[in-house]
Amino acid sequence: MSDKQQHSFEEAMEQLEEIVDKLEEGDVPLEKAIEQFQKGMELSKFCHDRLQQIEKQMEQILREDGQLEPFVVQEEE
Repeated sequence: MSDKQQHSFEEAMEQLEEIVDKLEEGDVPLEKAIEQFQKGMELSKFCHDRLQQIEKQMEQILREDGQLEPFVVQEEE
């Protein structure tokens, strides 16, 4: 889908939820269901890619001196 880059993450998730709801209802003709499924897969990939991009950004935080350092989440013991 060429316009997927124009979506915000939230818009893409909303559209994906709408597609899932329609497909779960089951009243969608087969050809339309396949089309909706393909669109849903594209939206899912867009959201996944966007989350990975954000995760990479979050792996680094600014130190007080302005230098980037890896961000490590410490798990509770």
